[in-house]
Amino acid sequence: MPTQNPRVNITFEPATAALLSSLAKHEHKSLSSLTKELVLEALERREDRILSAIAKARDVKGVKTIKHEDAWK
Repeated sequence: MPTQNPRVNITFEPATAALLSSLAKHEHKSLSSLTKELVLEALERREDRILSAIAKARDVKGVKTIKHEDAWK
């Protein structure tokens, strides 16, 4: 039965592939599930960095604020 999710092919250098394979074996996971997990973690971290940068840019002194209760009226 074909999968509904798109597939991605990645080519790693031998040292990286060996490291991933060793880590997957150590964690009792398949290579593909470990790689998927690591990619998702990296995407979350990147998203966090971007959102933090946006929040930092918006966090300035003297800016008008709105109370939480008023924002949801």
